[in-house]
Amino acid sequence: MLTWHPACSVEDVPADGGACALIEGEQIAIYYFARRNQWYATQNECPHKRQMALSRGMIGSKSGEPKVACPFHKKTFSLESGLCLGDEAYTIRTYPVKVEEGTVWIGL
Repeated sequence: MLTWHPACSVEDVPADGGACALIEGEQIAIYYFARRNQWYATQNECPHKRQMALSRGMIGSKSGEPKVACPFHKKTFSLESGLCLGDEAYTIRTYPVKVEEGTVWIGL
């Protein structure tokens, strides 16, 4: 069963960037893709080198698919499915996001 957790204010997440929130003991990366007016959430840990860094990664798109690139080793992951777009050996968890009255909520 999905439980919604308040993560942050919309002002805490930069346009076309990310921020990190600690929810239920897990670091969750939250992204606001302003060019698409869409919100996404993933685990913050990059599985490639086990660094808590995805919230600081660059977001963009590849063939229309929204993605984030790890700031250290540039592995790119789909913000929708969590699949690594260049190496099938890696995946990340993704989470549902909703925004209500200026608060970003993450479903776990």
